[in-house]
Amino acid sequence: MLTRLKVSGFKNLVDVDVYFGPFTCIAGANGVGKSNLFDAIQFLSALAERPLMEAALAVRSESGRSGDVRRIFHRAGEQYADKMSFLVELIIPGEGVDDLGQEAKAAITFLRYELVLAYRAESPVGSGGSIGIHKEELKHIRLGKAGAQLRFKHSVQAWRGSAVAGRRTAPAFISTEDAGPNAKIKVHSDSGSQSGGRPLSRLAAHLPRTVLSVANAAETPTALLARKEMAAWRLLQLEPTALRQPDEFSAPVHLSPDGSHLPATLYHLARSASQDIGSEAGSRQIYAQLANRLAELIEDVKEVRVDRDERREVLTLEVTDTSNTPHPARALSDGTLRFLALAVLELESEAGIVCMEEPENGIHPARIPAMIQLLRDIATDTDAPVGADNPLRQVIVNTHSPVVVSNVPDESLLVAELKEALVDGQRFKKVTFSSLAGNWRNEMPDAGPPVSRGVLLSYLNPLSNQDLRETVRNPARGRVRDRPDLQMLLPLPSAAHE
Repeated sequence: MLTRLKVSGFKNLVDVDVYFGPFTCIAGANGVGKSNLFDAIQFLSALAERPLMEAALAVRSESGRSGDVRRIFHRAGEQYADKMSFLVELIIPGEGVDDLGQEAKAAITFLRYELVLAYRAESPVGSGGSIGIHKEELKHIRLGKAGAQLRFKHSVQAWRGSAVAGRRTAPAFISTEDAGPNAKIKVHSDSGSQSGGRPLSRLAAHLPRTVLSVANAAETPTALLARKEMAAWRLLQLEPTALRQPDEFSAPVHLSPDGSHLPATLYHLARSASQDIGSEAGSRQIYAQLANRLAELIEDVKEVRVDRDERREVLTLEVTDTSNTPHPARALSDGTLRFLALAVLELESEAGIVCMEEPENGIHPARIPAMIQLLRDIATDTDAPVGADNPLRQVIVNTHSPVVVSNVPDESLLVAELKEALVDGQRFKKVTFSSLAGNWRNEMPDAGPPVSRGVLLSYLNPLSNQDLRETVRNPARGRVRDRPDLQMLLPLPSAAHE
């Protein structure tokens, strides 16, 4: 679970410092940089598994030049930043396994990971550049500081007591010695000794990937679990075409980022529930739970199930309406399929971050509150202990929808804006993330000014004064909002706009 992210030098993220709770909604106009924050999260996730250059070249590119690694560094005019820095505070699972199936147990579950990457120009002149590690550190956060760092509403005994645990006396799991070309990354074992009591040391300039990305259960179990946590941060980009596809019996049983394998995932969850209680009642319970959730979006729902075709060896998702007519996934609307995919995701026990852009797409405005509630329910319940039925999972969405902004909890909202900055005589636009006054986000250390009411009212009252003045001057413009029989029902302009 990501509780804090500081980024500087990555795209238009300069001196960004964001605290996260279980559910976060980021609102902002098109092009301000909401998606760049997602890109930073995905970049860190990729670095936990892949080589530096491979992770960098996989970052979404606005220009389409995916082969130029310099594009992910901050740019002001014709000048690029030489470094980018990341500071991550995260809560990791207490137990897990590495890629070889070896069990790992964390020494402490509240950690701070810091990574500084530098651009390296290659020779001869004209060839592409690369990136290298300038600094990498993984340290623990003392349990006594957890209350100061975790300000969102939660049960101290039930949730924090199960999520934040362990003890560590040594200063670091990964540390950096010296700087520049002579920097060395040191790996410290969980027990405080390794290779005869001395930490393993690696020259940073020679590293093709982060030290964290090669952590294993035998030597550094806490670092391994941090790596596994970061690798589980994913961006959902649910595609209706993928959601409509049936699955073969041998298909993976976890939902893919594009929504593939929805039938196989649901069928696996239903079968697992039946095996747990030793009867088909478990399977029926899963399907009934999903049908009840879908009924919050569309009323005409009687049953959700997966049809198993033994002859063709395929699994097909079906929704049966109240007139007993079955509708296969290929006949369902895009919004219904996205909602179903998220409802299935809620049933999974996978931890990690779920990032999603514009979750309101395909959803009727009157049903958007149901979508928001579903997203909140996917996230960990901070009033209950962390476990298989309450995984350490969080949800981060972005939007520019007034309906979404109006319905999310006020403490969950961040507003992204472009603001002018001046560094070393160079003016540029950077993205800022502001919260509402009077909630825990705005009370965190180094929190910037709260979002202005004028900016917020552009979401809450999308009819501006200019719109209303135009209606008075030209009442026959023909728009729906200009109809006299609707004018009395529309929101009035606020004094904050004048």
